[in-house]
Amino acid sequence: MKDKEIKKQLDQGVKEVKGEGHGCKCTNCACKKKDHEKKKEPVKLASLVLLLFLSTTAFAQETTAQQTFWDDPFNHPLLPMYLMLAFVGVTVILVAVVLIYVTRFLNLISKQMEMERAEKLGLTITAKPSWWENMWNRLNSSVPVADETSIDLGHNFDGIRELDNHLPPWWKGLFYVTIVWSIVYFIAYHVIDSLPLSDEEYRNELAVAEKEARALKASQPKETIDESTLVYTNNAEIIQKGKLVFSSSNCGSCHRGDGGGSTIGPNLTDEYWLHGGAVKNVFSTINKGVVEKGMPAWGKVMSPQDVRNLTFYILSLQGSSPKDAKAPQGEKYIPEKQKTQTDTTKVQTSLK
Repeated sequence: MKDKEIKKQLDQGVKEVKGEGHGCKCTNCACKKKDHEKKKEPVKLASLVLLLFLSTTAFAQETTAQQTFWDDPFNHPLLPMYLMLAFVGVTVILVAVVLIYVTRFLNLISKQMEMERAEKLGLTITAKPSWWENMWNRLNSSVPVADETSIDLGHNFDGIRELDNHLPPWWKGLFYVTIVWSIVYFIAYHVIDSLPLSDEEYRNELAVAEKEARALKASQPKETIDESTLVYTNNAEIIQKGKLVFSSSNCGSCHRGDGGGSTIGPNLTDEYWLHGGAVKNVFSTINKGVVEKGMPAWGKVMSPQDVRNLTFYILSLQGSSPKDAKAPQGEKYIPEKQKTQTDTTKVQTSLK
């Protein structure tokens, strides 16, 4: 007996050391450590996912404040995450579709098995309507054609019978929702004035837009152009902008698209000008116009920059010599430098 008890105690001690049975009372056994670690694993995983989500959200907010995804989607730093989310979403949808078809397939097989079993037993099975059919019947609440005699009102005209059909429940539900919504709308917009009406909302939006426009204009000060000190330069960018203004303002209807002039407007490509060919003269003619000759004052509808750009473009047409250009009109314009050189030559010749 003593030997058996000693052997039993030894076996129990070995089990406690190994941690077998998960019922040991020791505080440092391996089994408890493993159980404790297993319990911690879901918490660690949830914490990791939460930290990843928070960091991604913070990064997305910081990135969105600087640049939105649609500004440059292919170079956006969050493109891989969006692609991964899209892939996960498509995968979930495909899995759901597969589960639906598998479920329908299993239901079809089970119905066939029930029918075969009923045939063997000589029983008749009535097909049970699906949940979709039950919901559809509840929403529509229509009377079957076979039972229409129960709702026949007895009015018959030219083969058309009048039935006592009621509105379907889905229609009534929507109607009741509109009634509730109209009450909420009336109280919110007309009784307690907690929300602005469309007219007030429109005026608020106009005020916000005007404020933003003023801030934009303040952040982008306009270039001041002094007509008296304006000097022509062969600036390709300004000339290209002036060309766009020339075409968009339909200047070609009077001066032709190439500036060669027509029966209405003079030739803009030669050295002869009706109102002066200096930069300030051309600028003033465009800006103030010549109403008596049909030249509108474009300065009323154009910005000073557009008038300057158009002036430079017209001056760049000098010497282009378009085909079938209009005959010269006005006086020949000689730049100040050429006048000075001519006068100097005349003086030197007279002294000799």
